[in-house]
Amino acid sequence: MEKRTPEDVLRLISDAGIEIVDLRFCDLVGSTQHFSMPAHELTADSFVEGLGYDPVGRAEASFEPGASGPMEGGFGFDGSSIRGFQSIEESDMLLLPDPNTCVIDPFRRHRTLNVNCFIKDPITGEFYSRDPRYVATKAERYVRESGIADTAFFGPEAEFFVFSDVRYHQDAHSSSYAVDSEEGIWNSARDEGPNLGYKPRHKEGYFPVPPTDHYQDLRSEMILVMESLGIDIEVQHHEVATAGQAEIDMRFSPLLQMADNLQLYKYVVKSVAWREGLSATFMPKPLFQDNGSGMHVHQSLWKDGVPLFADADGYAGISEMALHYIGGLLKHAPSILAFAAPTTNSYKRLVPGFEAPVNLVYSQRNRSAACRIPMYSSSPKAKRVEFRCPDPSANPYLAFPAMLMAGLDGIRNKIDPGDPLDVDVYGLSPEQMAGIPQVPGSLDEALDALESDNAYLKEGGVFTDDLLEEWISYKRINEVDELRLRPHPWEFHLYYDV
Repeated sequence: MEKRTPEDVLRLISDAGIEIVDLRFCDLVGSTQHFSMPAHELTADSFVEGLGYDPVGRAEASFEPGASGPMEGGFGFDGSSIRGFQSIEESDMLLLPDPNTCVIDPFRRHRTLNVNCFIKDPITGEFYSRDPRYVATKAERYVRESGIADTAFFGPEAEFFVFSDVRYHQDAHSSSYAVDSEEGIWNSARDEGPNLGYKPRHKEGYFPVPPTDHYQDLRSEMILVMESLGIDIEVQHHEVATAGQAEIDMRFSPLLQMADNLQLYKYVVKSVAWREGLSATFMPKPLFQDNGSGMHVHQSLWKDGVPLFADADGYAGISEMALHYIGGLLKHAPSILAFAAPTTNSYKRLVPGFEAPVNLVYSQRNRSAACRIPMYSSSPKAKRVEFRCPDPSANPYLAFPAMLMAGLDGIRNKIDPGDPLDVDVYGLSPEQMAGIPQVPGSLDEALDALESDNAYLKEGGVFTDDLLEEWISYKRINEVDELRLRPHPWEFHLYYDV
């Protein structure tokens, strides 16, 4: 990540002819929010102080969490109108732009500079405990202060669908949804004047060349835009499901930088699709009887430029530290998933017996395990842990720190992950399967796990009671209970004639 000063940003605005500055921040749930202003309104006093990044994206040691003082600059907004933020009697909040996050928006009519922000309380001057970017920053600081490592690298594989038509409806007496895609196998007999075929069958969408892969050019456009914005891309391809399921892989980066990149990635994917008259969704399970969209998250720790997860003599070439990190992930997985698989729809993907990574075990190469050690390369720099349970509905500023804190807890307490499982779990007997722990079966169960297992998250003040309580309450009231209250169309099929 290129380090910038406020003066560098103002110079960029002048040199690039920027007309509009778009201030962006992330709500608690994970959606990017924004408002815009004329470029001349941004001044050197507007930016956050005491929080910067060196060229590889590590937070500088000068940052002190909870730093307070009189506020100068910044931009006010109504925190009570943002999901999971303030109550109405404490609504005033401040955005302070982070100069290291500027990108020129490729989609806007007027030349616009997008800038990510941190959030502060204008009365106390303290960084806001529910600001997800602040949580990610504290997690990076905690890694360094632990002495275990100085950098936590993350590499998510966020999958998505591309649809040509999306409709959904809910009221007191009716409910429906419908998605469509020119590539969907269900359209193989549709009159398309003419129908030219080449529609991937269910679960046969992995790697077919065009014309069966309808969206090669669309994904290429997405990755070229991403690279123009400074996101390093490794590969793009069609995924397993029919109807345009896709994956684009970014090169690994430090935690906060990768969380910023993932939010930008989603913006680009949705915006390029929209520009082409299509709709992209990161909803984990939009289709019945086909694969859902996951977000396998690759993780590794480094110190002084040395990868710490490599040991040529260890299982799968990984170190004892990496095994303990895996132990932490597996032990805390149920509570991690309250952040990493945070929707009711997430658990339509995480269903035992359907090739989902629901088994809380580790393995080299085995994709049915929650933790996999990729074996594509023997290079120490390539040694990493892939946690396969998360999905792209997650807020990365919270999900990545949750995984990191679990892994660090495993290292500190030398948590033994047990023996690897290098067999096809679907070939095991029911008795053998009964001994394998699995992920929660619902968001409600994951929230219960988070409520009872959260001490590891609060180490170093990374997560606060305030944030955890609000997250659990928000998810239960606005998602779990709201779904539980509504009749489901399948229930009419099952029960109308009782």
